[in-house]
Amino acid sequence: MGLLVVATSFSYTTAASSGISQEVLSIGDPCAGIGRKKWVFPGEVRRCFKSFPVDPKLKANAIVNKTLAFHTSVNYQVKAPEPFSSDVHEDLIGDLARISKQSYASDFDLHVDLSRTLKRLNDGHCVYINYCYDCLTNDLSTLFISYLPTPLVLLNDGDGAQNVHIAPEAFTVAAEEFPDQIDYWEGVLPEHLTLSALSGVKVLLIDGTDPFETVNANAAITGGYTGYGTRQNSFFSSYQLTDDGWNYVMGNFAQQSLPLYDSVNLTIIPVNSSEVLTINLPYRARFGSTSVNFTDSASLWENNCLATNGTNGVDLHSSPEAALSDMFTVAGKFEQQPRISVGDARKHRTNVYMDVQPQTDVDLPEVLKPGKKPLNGSQGVAQFYMLDDGITGVLALGSFSAPSFDELQTSLIVGLTGLKSLGATQLVVDVTNNGGGFICIAHWLHRIISGPRSSTVPQAGLDTTTRAGPLARLIVKQVISGADVNASSSYNSAQWTFANHSRMPEAYDWMASPEKTLINGREDAFSQRLGQECQPFDMRPPAEALFDPKKVAIVSNGRCGSSCSLFSITMAKEDGAKTVVVGGNKKVPQQYCGTVGGQSTRFPYIDTEIKTAGLKNHSLAPPDFITNSVQGITWRLGFGIWNANEPEEWQSHPADYNLLLTNVTVNNPVAIWEAVVTEVL
Repeated sequence: MGLLVVATSFSYTTAASSGISQEVLSIGDPCAGIGRKKWVFPGEVRRCFKSFPVDPKLKANAIVNKTLAFHTSVNYQVKAPEPFSSDVHEDLIGDLARISKQSYASDFDLHVDLSRTLKRLNDGHCVYINYCYDCLTNDLSTLFISYLPTPLVLLNDGDGAQNVHIAPEAFTVAAEEFPDQIDYWEGVLPEHLTLSALSGVKVLLIDGTDPFETVNANAAITGGYTGYGTRQNSFFSSYQLTDDGWNYVMGNFAQQSLPLYDSVNLTIIPVNSSEVLTINLPYRARFGSTSVNFTDSASLWENNCLATNGTNGVDLHSSPEAALSDMFTVAGKFEQQPRISVGDARKHRTNVYMDVQPQTDVDLPEVLKPGKKPLNGSQGVAQFYMLDDGITGVLALGSFSAPSFDELQTSLIVGLTGLKSLGATQLVVDVTNNGGGFICIAHWLHRIISGPRSSTVPQAGLDTTTRAGPLARLIVKQVISGADVNASSSYNSAQWTFANHSRMPEAYDWMASPEKTLINGREDAFSQRLGQECQPFDMRPPAEALFDPKKVAIVSNGRCGSSCSLFSITMAKEDGAKTVVVGGNKKVPQQYCGTVGGQSTRFPYIDTEIKTAGLKNHSLAPPDFITNSVQGITWRLGFGIWNANEPEEWQSHPADYNLLLTNVTVNNPVAIWEAVVTEVL
């Protein structure tokens, strides 16, 4: 990453050695050389990005410290409690002050520093993303994403040792997704070696070092999840169930959101061979098919880098419904959930992970997809299957959100009831790469699986609190005075319950007496404890448990965040469900979830609260973004289950089992479910 690439073993080659043409190097505008091209070298994109100088006005605008007054965890993250003190120790306020004074060679270098500073929080809710440089999801505009045709996996070999391999399915994925680049990559290999022959090979070295040096370097900068093992796992390929079907996740090694790396040297042992070879593979950067195209620096900046409709919040007193739609669309681009309707987005609170690695549309190879037809109740992100043993049902749940809240709620009860009627007495819930979604869907799923018991009624989730800074307290007072035009403000007392789960009265100042505390030596203030928010459910839950929670196994690669964490933690800690991480390094403790939070939000939503309350001109109010940016924050923090006086966010969630992957089970959902039945249930 320019001046900032210091914690990685990836090659960072010169422009000439990366294959950039002399014609491109000699032109005055480096962005003109890549405009309207589908595939380019990452070095060309990097040179374009680095041509934009730092604008002091834009730099000041990008320093997001004022919005952080609403982020619950700023002071906790200065040094997280054990066992995560070595994973989270970021003085965000101090680093933002450093960035404001520091000089940068380019706006891109400034962006990388700012982005990585927030990533060091290892909190997938609190991020800073600039759409000018960071790639977007495939169904929206995107600039360039860099790829290799060799996603990696961590396999348990026959001798019991874990080794890094190129994924057995690598060529199948590459040939389907990058057919126009196969010849290019074939051309850089030794004459006797083909790209298909690389599938499954053992990787001895990456850029001359042990592969886990590179894995660990990536874990230090990728952000998103508190657990170190989970951040290691993000380096490798995996699968994900999306609203459009089973997708293949390339992993941080084979898919790069920024054009930082040009090529990589792999020292390998081919399959059924003892010969040791070293090959060099270049990354190729692809321009998105639905992107806003450009011809030069000026048009790139104009089309992709400036604030758009939806970047900032709106005053609900005067804004049309279309402005709200734009806001929800823009804010949701990096959320790890399907696109949801504006009505559901306004009505139902969410807790959603954000990631600069997009939800891609790379298909999981057909041979790896579940061969069985999904059962009754299946739709989009929720698919139901019955294993051949006749007693194990499977819920594959890719997200806790769907385009329709009601349809997902119905799908879960219909599907699980159907499994039980078919004879299922035990359940596998696969939440691999599930980034959260509707909070009340997490509560609902816990309730219908476990039945009515002390852990599900009246509260099937976590009690929460929100930060009570001066501006937040002023918003509450404005709401009481009538500023909440349609009773939709998150600061309206009518939205909440007391700690005993009784409803707060209207026009109640629930932040009048904030609870003051000292966190890492810093004074802070939070609202009173908030109780359950979802019951009574809109739909009647079953009168008894659908499954014995002790016969439920929750399975993932550790990348289960936000509402997925809320569900997994309550099921495991309160009701004894088993937790399984798939494919983690057996030498590293595996957390079955991370990025817990309690409710996440985005800058446009907070900005809307401020503007609608008439406080945008207040000295504490953050300015509108000038750039095409978004900031995520944790607005509510959930209290712990076993330690109810501290946040659940930094209480350990060790997986009961780490299911090591083999050549047979890797990225094969059904094979993994069957292994869970054999080894866990």
